[in-house]
Amino acid sequence: MEHELHYIGIDTAKEKLDVDVLRPDGRHRTKKFANTTKGHDELVSWLKGHKIDHAHICIEATGTYMEPVAECLYDAGYIVSVINPALGKAFAQSEGLRNKTDTVDARMLAEFCRQKRPAAWEAPHPLERALRALVVRHQALTDMHTQELNRTETAREVQRPSIDAHLLWLEAELKRLEKQIKDLTDDDPDMKHRRKLLESILGIGEKTSAVLLAYIGLKDRFAHARQFAAFAGLTPRRYESGSSVRGASRMSKAGHVSLRRALYMPAMVATSKTEWGRAFRDRLAANGKKGKVILGAMMRKLAQVAYGVLKSGVPFDASRHNPVAA
Repeated sequence: MEHELHYIGIDTAKEKLDVDVLRPDGRHRTKKFANTTKGHDELVSWLKGHKIDHAHICIEATGTYMEPVAECLYDAGYIVSVINPALGKAFAQSEGLRNKTDTVDARMLAEFCRQKRPAAWEAPHPLERALRALVVRHQALTDMHTQELNRTETAREVQRPSIDAHLLWLEAELKRLEKQIKDLTDDDPDMKHRRKLLESILGIGEKTSAVLLAYIGLKDRFAHARQFAAFAGLTPRRYESGSSVRGASRMSKAGHVSLRRALYMPAMVATSKTEWGRAFRDRLAANGKKGKVILGAMMRKLAQVAYGVLKSGVPFDASRHNPVAA
């Protein structure tokens, strides 16, 4: 039986993993693991210890919580599928699963895996993983730097030496990380070329291009520009109830917050400092759109343009995005 295919569902949370193994004989085996590097290794050891060498594993796309365990299982030789949470929710409803617990979700994913056989996921290249790790670390230290700056506004005199020393360390470490990120992308010709393509977009600089590269990577992982915008959580979501109550479309915010965060300031710059961005802003404003909606639309536009230049291999051409004069 160990050579037959097992179907495994994993519900990921910040601190733990709920694992449900659907065996070839239809029985289930469940276990919990810490969502840590050690916990991921223990999961692989547990699977191997039960002679589960052939398995198709389904995990919902939950951003940073699922990526490390998905990569660990992929590296261990398992088939891994990362599915849209909306698909899992629809499947649970179709199966009449009303209770929502982590254990139930894991079992639902195992059954989804058996019935739907979703496409296999391909883990990022090691270079992409390294870049993403550096980008995430840079964002974390940037947050710390902002927090310490805010503390200076109300700090007592006795606290200032400690805060100032920490700020100096953070600033030095941020510069070191920025150099490490640049060196990493410079050392790979393909990555360097893709970074230059991204930086040809007016409004996008080195920091933003690094974040975009960390998530787009070296391969065309997305079928089209809208799919990448959805991955970033930048596509609009319409709220409707019945036929008479309709809400305005809002940014879904269902994707990677790191990408939305990275595109916020470039969108501000593009809509105020570049000719093509101002034209885009004015066109939406003429249609009655307000500031936040316009900014969100520009973030989405930048994500789609970034995908476009990488897909085509052609640098950004602002004239293609300016309205034609009447």
